[in-house]
Amino acid sequence: MISELKKLSIAELELLIKAPILVSILIAGADGQIDRNEINIAIATARQKAKSKSSLQAYYETVSEDFEDKLKVLIQSYPSAAEQRNSQISEELAGLNDILKRVQGNLSVEIYDSLKSLALSIAKASGSIFGSSMGTKEAQLVDLKMVKPPSASA
Repeated sequence: MISELKKLSIAELELLIKAPILVSILIAGADGQIDRNEINIAIATARQKAKSKSSLQAYYETVSEDFEDKLKVLIQSYPSAAEQRNSQISEELAGLNDILKRVQGNLSVEIYDSLKSLALSIAKASGSIFGSSMGTKEAQLVDLKMVKPPSASA
């Protein structure tokens, strides 16, 4: 794991590691139905980031371990109704705001940008982000407004 993250509590670290899965469930299930294509894109994206030569490689190596199994278990732990599930996940993701403030320098910005990129990839997989259909449920959530952009100067 990335050394800058070692100062976080276990609960904070768990939320940070769980965040890409939460984003995946939030965006894939925004329209009330999580389809296989959206799950496959989430898994492939996490694995791709784990193999990339970036500052987040170690983070995504941890995140991508048993990603599909963790995703399936987490889906079952949330309400089946999309509105309730999305509300609960959004609240949980809002917890990243305090955590990202404590992460040094550009790392917090890179994690934030990575989560937004993941959200966009999944939204595109559902086929709903194309010009005139920006009013869809995915489009409403893809910006992850519950997570504030961190400052790189921290």
